[in-house]
Amino acid sequence: MKEEGGAEMTGAGLFEDQDFPCEDTSLLCDSSTPIAKLQGDITWRRPQEICQCPVLFPTNINLAHAKQGLLGDCWFLCACTFLLKRQHLLNKVLPPGQPLWGDTTYKGSFRFCFWQRGQWTDVTIDDRLPCINSTLCFSRCHAPGAFWVALLEKAYAKLRGSYELLWAGQVSEALVDLTGTVAEQWSLGRADGSDEEPQSHQDSDQIRRKKFNLRLLKSVQDDCILTCSTHKTSEGVSEPGQYHAMTVMEWLDVKRESGREVQLFRIRNPWGRCCWGGVWTLSGSGWSSVDPVCASDLQARLSEGEFWLDEAEFVSHFDDITVGYPINKDGHLKSIYTGNILTFNHQHVGRWVAGVSAGGCRNSSSYINNPKFWLKVCQRGEILVSLLQYPKRNSTEKNARTPLSDGKSTKHHNYQAIALHMWKVEKKHFNLSRLLNKPPCASTHCHAYDREAVLRDLLEPGYYLVIPSTYQPGAEAHFLLRVFSSSSTSFTALKAPAPSLPLSPDSEWETTYFQGSWVSGSTAGGSRNFLSHRQNPCFPFTVHAEPTVKPGVNVRISLHQSRPDTDLLPIGFHVYKVSLALKE
Repeated sequence: MKEEGGAEMTGAGLFEDQDFPCEDTSLLCDSSTPIAKLQGDITWRRPQEICQCPVLFPTNINLAHAKQGLLGDCWFLCACTFLLKRQHLLNKVLPPGQPLWGDTTYKGSFRFCFWQRGQWTDVTIDDRLPCINSTLCFSRCHAPGAFWVALLEKAYAKLRGSYELLWAGQVSEALVDLTGTVAEQWSLGRADGSDEEPQSHQDSDQIRRKKFNLRLLKSVQDDCILTCSTHKTSEGVSEPGQYHAMTVMEWLDVKRESGREVQLFRIRNPWGRCCWGGVWTLSGSGWSSVDPVCASDLQARLSEGEFWLDEAEFVSHFDDITVGYPINKDGHLKSIYTGNILTFNHQHVGRWVAGVSAGGCRNSSSYINNPKFWLKVCQRGEILVSLLQYPKRNSTEKNARTPLSDGKSTKHHNYQAIALHMWKVEKKHFNLSRLLNKPPCASTHCHAYDREAVLRDLLEPGYYLVIPSTYQPGAEAHFLLRVFSSSSTSFTALKAPAPSLPLSPDSEWETTYFQGSWVSGSTAGGSRNFLSHRQNPCFPFTVHAEPTVKPGVNVRISLHQSRPDTDLLPIGFHVYKVSLALKE
């Protein structure tokens, strides 16, 4: 586990974080957002300086929900809301047992954990929080004396580089950072700004998933994470804003008195106040069509900042939803489509390098150069593949990106357009060029400027080739590839040929590497003219017999020496065919 930040104690014995000081450098990136106007008005105070009896969480859990302040981080607060519903996930982000205000061991510091680049990263902060007139100016709990939200927000701001870098973002990113889950974004019918149209060979499952149908989530309705967002001013929302995200607390089918059903959604607005003017407000006309007892029960479920709306209103006024995969107490993902526990998981890091492995999309002749991975499925099962790219900026570097008012626009500045394609192969060696000319057995919707691309399918036993790609050839980025499955699998990187070995498109794709050295007096045996020849390094390899039109298998062997070009030695190699008995 990594750790962000150092510790420094003041004379008073309370921790002051020198890596994230109480200065404008922690607040601002380049002063391009409205919080830049707050310079000079903000003071930093510890919770015991804000109220008499500070606590992390209030007794009434409904008052523990986040309430957005002057910072445009609704996307982050939506993810925080889910933590309250799953104690084991909250304990992972905010480890329990830390000294609190009033404890003799209290030192003014708190430790949080965020999932970053495939592992959990510790972030330690002091508890000095930005205030205006002794009141928290950014996010806080509905209970004024509870501080878990404000402290978590500060830790996340430190991880990202500043508070200003939390202005505008994607809910899916916050969900992954807080839980390590996989998140999907579903469009509610509007253009998604992708770079290419879906291919005609695209598998039906990927197309189906892009359509709004919450009945697909029936098996995990009580467990999954669901948020909704709008990218424009909505007629039903009484306050304008280009981008705003909200949390779907629950959705259910309600029977009308006519016998027909209507699907209702309980939405929580991180603003902390109701901003909806539809037919399902407390005095709306929609309730007249529902049994009074049922209507009274549903209305009683509303907390501050929550409201009901029906499916027609939901689809009309929101642009997309984000669905996060549930995580059980054992740390395993649960499929949002089948409810299967994805017990097996693997991950590999990779990189697209210009001129080497950044091959671009399938329309490019260099697509063949993209990184490749073997997926072996031992038993039929559900497979989930996540391609997570790292942003162009470093999350802890200040002035690394320009905050924008539209959360969707930031993706184009921070990320490449990415996609995943998968082919089933009969055996672990195959003709790569011919294989890639065939339609993949599964692929993502298209290349999109998202941090994460997700591919899900039911796969039969066998070998599969997985290729992550950017849309533009030469586009560079680091990435993390994760595989989750309900059945036994193995997942390995397929090593690319050495740069000096051009890939022949017509050759079979199976490459083996051996490394060695000639050491005087040990393994530097010389040529066959010397008795010491047998001391040279020996490398056994096997050529598998295959039924082909032409007998034999083409094998290319190259020997490379690691010496300066001006000081090369005369080298060579010999190949001997031996029986299995002699291989020892």
